[in-house]
Amino acid sequence: MVGMTTNSAVGASARPAQGSYQFALVALTSLFFMWGFITCLNDILVPHLKNVFSLNYAQSMLIQLCFFGAYFIVSLPAGALVKRISYKWGIVVGLVIAAIGCGLFIPAASYRVYALFLGALFVLATGITILQVAANPYVTVLGAPDTAASRLTLTQAFNSLGTTLAPTFGAFLILSAATVAVENASPQQLNALHLAEADAVKFPYLILAVTLIVLAAVFAALKLPHVEGEETVQPIRDGRSAWQYPHLILGAVGLFLYVGAEVSVGSFLVNFLSQRDIANLSQADAAHYVSYFWGGAMIGRFIGSVVMRYVDDGKALAFNALIAAILLLTTVLATGHIAMWTVLAVGLFNSIMFPTIFSLALHGLGRHTSQGSGILCLAIVGGAILPVIQGFLADSIGIHLAFLMPILCYAYIAYYGLKGHKAA
Repeated sequence: MVGMTTNSAVGASARPAQGSYQFALVALTSLFFMWGFITCLNDILVPHLKNVFSLNYAQSMLIQLCFFGAYFIVSLPAGALVKRISYKWGIVVGLVIAAIGCGLFIPAASYRVYALFLGALFVLATGITILQVAANPYVTVLGAPDTAASRLTLTQAFNSLGTTLAPTFGAFLILSAATVAVENASPQQLNALHLAEADAVKFPYLILAVTLIVLAAVFAALKLPHVEGEETVQPIRDGRSAWQYPHLILGAVGLFLYVGAEVSVGSFLVNFLSQRDIANLSQADAAHYVSYFWGGAMIGRFIGSVVMRYVDDGKALAFNALIAAILLLTTVLATGHIAMWTVLAVGLFNSIMFPTIFSLALHGLGRHTSQGSGILCLAIVGGAILPVIQGFLADSIGIHLAFLMPILCYAYIAYYGLKGHKAA
């Protein structure tokens, strides 16, 4: 169950002033930025470690499996932890664990063992999961329920700012260290080259570890408002469990497919843009273009945070999902710069999907809100499973045709926006 505070229930009259909410929201934007930045660095690690360890596409997708698999394993325990120690201290614990995960990249690079990298990623993702479990529902209850989607979309925009900057950061500090194997090089020479490439991850993740520790200290010192959210509000229907709400379950499926589709597309961008029949870019140059994908999501979320105050959430979700599916279909059917720019444009229409699905799925759950939030956080495991499936498809039918899989995901999301969220 996802974090509600340990304080006793409070009514609206006892809640902090709106100014206190605004201060808390401003503080939370730094968290959304950081976990977006760290998550997007995986898109740089995938091609980098694929080269270092001579992996195929399916093996390289184990990076996303370990990272997003933590959501499935850790979400419910994290929710119980946050409920016991409050949102604030849940955030602090999450930041400290994420910092430890970043620090583990240093021995992983020193020993150049792929399993150690995967273990470090799992620890890092455990911290990020605790942050997600605490921060997402916290944002939805810091204000009026009618503007929850708009509010979460705005904070997610800063998440996208992190994902926009991360590829450039990773390209400069990680992929710039990529070396070209010398023809007829001896095994010892190749080993030395790959060791140098593995070492490239040490400095950027050391910087991230220090930054996360500083943020943990800052949040430990902050005074954030205690909110019970909707725990004391009567749900829209009687039921003993959140599992009895069809619109929540359908929303969890939608979130599973959305995260899986977004991570699948993002993970393959560097390799896809490096293809001769697409853009024929080096991996370092292709990484810079990944910023357009995540930058589109950032722009869309800033726009969406305003527009969605006036547009029906479900219709906006369905529209964006249909456009994303059309863009990916064009990517599959085209080559060259058309395929390149259509796949990058998907980011713009991904923008509002996560916060909109999240808020629609929690609508009307009342005292079951915290359990519903935990179920939705479990669904983020889609980012672990679907990229591996797309990896197998890329190995068997080619990276180009593998983009057919996320099209099916967006088709379901369009259904949820039009009809599925009304199931209750």
